[in-house]
Amino acid sequence: MATPRRFSQQPFVGPPGSTEIVLVRHGASADAIEGEDFELFEGHGNPPLSEAGQVQAKLVGERLARENFGAIYVSNLRRTLETAQPLIALTGLEPIVEPDIREVFLGDWEGGMFRQKVFDHDPVIMKMWQEQSWAVVPGAESAEAFATRLRGAVERIAAAHPDQKVAVFSHGAAIGELLAQASGSRPFAFINSDNASISRLFVLADQWMVRGFNEITHLHP
Repeated sequence: MATPRRFSQQPFVGPPGSTEIVLVRHGASADAIEGEDFELFEGHGNPPLSEAGQVQAKLVGERLARENFGAIYVSNLRRTLETAQPLIALTGLEPIVEPDIREVFLGDWEGGMFRQKVFDHDPVIMKMWQEQSWAVVPGAESAEAFATRLRGAVERIAAAHPDQKVAVFSHGAAIGELLAQASGSRPFAFINSDNASISRLFVLADQWMVRGFNEITHLHP
C-alpha cells in the first residue's frame, strides 16, 4: 500500500517573475510654522527631515539592511532621499529617482498649510475625510491623476526588477493609494501609515498583493 502524501503549510513565496516592493514612508519632516511656507520644489512642499525624522531614518535603514535589495527608489522630494540615506550607506546601492512616487499635490494648501488645516479641523478637511478624496482641497491633484501616476511608477519599477526586492521610499498618501489599489479597499483605508514605517506589496502585471502594512517595531528598539 502506497504511503499517503503529506502536505505541510508553507511560507508565502511570491509568484515567479514578481517584484517585492518594500514601501517606506519618509521620516518625520520639519514642523510647519504658521506664517512661514516650506520651500517648494515643482510646486510641492519640500521640507527636510526633523531631528526625530533623522533618528527614524537611521532605525529603518538598520532594519532594512538585513534584507537583500536589488534597488532603492526615492521620490524627487528631499525627505525621501534623506530617509533612504542610511540604507544607501549600508548597502552601497545608488538611489534611483522616480518622480511619480511623490506625494499627492495639495494645490493651494502646499507649503505647510495643509497641516494647519488638519490641526484646525477645517470644514474642507472634514469633507475630505468624509468623501475620501484629496480633490476637495482647493487646487489639489485629482484622484484619477494621482492613482494613474502612482500605478505607472509601480509598473515601471516592477518591470525593471522581476524576481527582486526593491525599497521604495515614498509618502503617506502615496503609500495609502497604492495599498488601496492593491486591495480594492476604500481610497483612505491605508492612509495613516506612520513616519518611517514599512509596508509591502508583491507585483506581477495586474496581480498586486498586499503583504504588510505599517511595520514599526524597528522604531521602538
